[in-house]
Amino acid sequence: MSGRRDGRQLPLALEPVPALGREDFLVGAPNRTAAEAIDRWPDWPSPLALLVGPPGSGKSHLAGAWAARADGRVVAAADLAAEDPIALARRRAVAVEDADRAVADVALFHLLNAAQAEGASVLVTARGGLDTWRPMLPDVESRLRAGLRLAIAEPDDELLAKVLIKLFADRQLAADPAVVDYLVTRMERSLAAANALVAAIDSAALAGRRAVTRPLAAAVLEAARPAEDG
Repeated sequence: MSGRRDGRQLPLALEPVPALGREDFLVGAPNRTAAEAIDRWPDWPSPLALLVGPPGSGKSHLAGAWAARADGRVVAAADLAAEDPIALARRRAVAVEDADRAVADVALFHLLNAAQAEGASVLVTARGGLDTWRPMLPDVESRLRAGLRLAIAEPDDELLAKVLIKLFADRQLAADPAVVDYLVTRMERSLAAANALVAAIDSAALAGRRAVTRPLAAAVLEAARPAEDG
């Protein structure tokens, strides 16, 4: 029989199942313009859109919800070369994820041509604007620059609080508003950091069989800070 002599419970490696429908996408000032533009599809000024935002900002959530609504596909840019561009374009809507992190210019070029021929829409996501990408095919770059440009900024306090509450709820954790307020004013200002922090708090609460309290949150937050150079 396995266990711990100090009575603490080892956390099980069970991943939460996040709610990823469009109704679960939390809207605030930093992402409202992008979310509203996604919702207006297919009434876009261009069949091609570029969605830019920092890691963990909700690009994948929004792209997935858009593709689901349009009965389309989501494809990682790194996997695009293995796909049939015509078959993808016939889905009416294709989201290409992380296009700035994969050398997929030729595959993206063929997809854009197929989408134009089939009357399909393409949503491309990336962490940064085109000027931060590696060199790309001039035709691909010109098309992306001419398309719809959407951006998600780092979260403000209101959106960050909403995200923390949702992340705790995804893990079936009850977090007191005081805990959320405490974290919002002290944590790194990004949704990626929010995901990591809530996961760490969940693990600590399970291991110690403790509720999610401000002292627990403070301890986890302090442990997550990089050590200062001495």
